[in-house]
Amino acid sequence: MNKKSIKDIDVKGKRALVRVDFNVPMENGQVTDDRRIQAALPTINYLLDHGAGVILMSHLGRPKGERNLKYSLGPVAAKLQELLGRPVKKLDDCVGQEVEAACKAMQPGEVILLENTRFYKEEEKNEPAFAAKLAALGDIYVNDAFGSAHRAHASTEGVTKTLRPAVAGFLMEKELEYLGKALANPEQPFLAIMGGAKISDKIAVIENLLSKVDSLLIGGGMANTFFVAQGHNVGKSLVEAEAVDTAKKLLAEHAEKLVLPVDCVVATEFKADAEAKVVPVDEVPADWMILDIGPATIAHFSNRLAAAKTVVWNGPMGVFEFPRFAEGTFAIAKALAGLKGATTIIGGGDSAAAAEQSGLADQMSHISTGGGASLEFLEGIELPGVAALDDK
Repeated sequence: MNKKSIKDIDVKGKRALVRVDFNVPMENGQVTDDRRIQAALPTINYLLDHGAGVILMSHLGRPKGERNLKYSLGPVAAKLQELLGRPVKKLDDCVGQEVEAACKAMQPGEVILLENTRFYKEEEKNEPAFAAKLAALGDIYVNDAFGSAHRAHASTEGVTKTLRPAVAGFLMEKELEYLGKALANPEQPFLAIMGGAKISDKIAVIENLLSKVDSLLIGGGMANTFFVAQGHNVGKSLVEAEAVDTAKKLLAEHAEKLVLPVDCVVATEFKADAEAKVVPVDEVPADWMILDIGPATIAHFSNRLAAAKTVVWNGPMGVFEFPRFAEGTFAIAKALAGLKGATTIIGGGDSAAAAEQSGLADQMSHISTGGGASLEFLEGIELPGVAALDDK
């Protein structure tokens, strides 16, 4: 973590313009999952406790650059006020004279939430004039939205062109420390687990990790493409035909590091209550499909993981939205939760959801808040929202 954080600067009496990730699930105008709001509380509270006024900005959903009240941050403001236990002033816009006047008049200890930055096309285009209008609202800039750090948008990168200091919040700092240490200086043995549907989304991540890990365990739909590369028949299973050659190349170059399933749970169709059975990977019936790893693979993977000191996990082992095909994913979560003295990092997205659903999330060292951002970080790509912050 070679970037400055809020602890490295004086925030007293300053208006802190803070990019948070309040892109939360909503139903009927209510926030249905407030984890992302809770994740920002340590940074907000630190700033308030140290005499700053806090101006929060975030996107929500994909309003496509137009004002759409379905994507208003109003319900988020209500939830934040409840969690903070102090008033949150929600503004109806994120730029303009009224917004500027409200921010100029704010006192230390006050909290303002701007309206959805994506109501403007200029946000995703990182338009300099729009970024400058956002920047003009604060005295200091804090980025605590790791989940959006891989996007060079006005609120994540453009504002830093005119607003300094630009520093990391606590959530951003934690993400960079855990993921950064795993890549730069992991305690060995270092294992990675890759799952999810597609290998094509993660080829660069797999290649980057193979240069660093002792073993890479492959599960989920992406394993099917490796099975085809090995010459197995996978029936009606999901396979990326265009990625088979890549899988062959990876197997040829990294045979000693790649660990594939030995058995699988197959079903007659893609349904929660489909007829299912366990078969070895080279005995998948022609009109069946692979929907999870099998019990022998769970034992094999758990055995491999037992000695690990650092583990990065990204992607489920099967179709975990169907309870019948979630056993492999939950078994991996259990294996990680049981590791003593190891650093376990869950790379956002579906794996984070699986860790939560398994009830074991609090036994992991770190659950990333950014699916796409953590993947790009693990790929070795510099994230624009991180690169833009002040170096220590």
